[in-house]
Amino acid sequence: MATLKGVDEMKAAVGTELGVSEWYEVTQQAINEFAEVTGDHQWIHVDPEKAKETPFGGTIAHGLFTLSLGPKFTYEVMAVEGFVFAVNYGYQKVRFPAPLMVGAKVRMRATLSSVEDVPGGVQMMVTQTFETEGGEKPVCVAESLARMFT
Repeated sequence: MATLKGVDEMKAAVGTELGVSEWYEVTQQAINEFAEVTGDHQWIHVDPEKAKETPFGGTIAHGLFTLSLGPKFTYEVMAVEGFVFAVNYGYQKVRFPAPLMVGAKVRMRATLSSVEDVPGGVQMMVTQTFETEGGEKPVCVAESLARMFT
């Protein structure tokens, strides 16, 4: 796990890969629970029988399910110290180049892409690349923004 201590160390780490999370297996139960919480019951996610008839051959995770794994994986790959608090500031860009199939294993690569001064602290952008075991393309690439206050 990478630990970034303070503004100077964070700025010096720009451009480096911070780490890779553990694998996480995507289950139909997790997808169904996500559908319940979000109210998104699109059949491609929750109806395995109907989804067999698609080019995917089965159900796929919601794009936002994939993106929502970001915090879990971030806690596995990095920590920051020397700040009073931090907040999620949003996303610069999010893409889903390939489907995340139910039953697949997914993990996240985190790269510190930029650190900019903002009033009271810094804003960091981490490029989160979600990949599946044996997959050719990432299932999600997101530029996550966080603000760290000193």
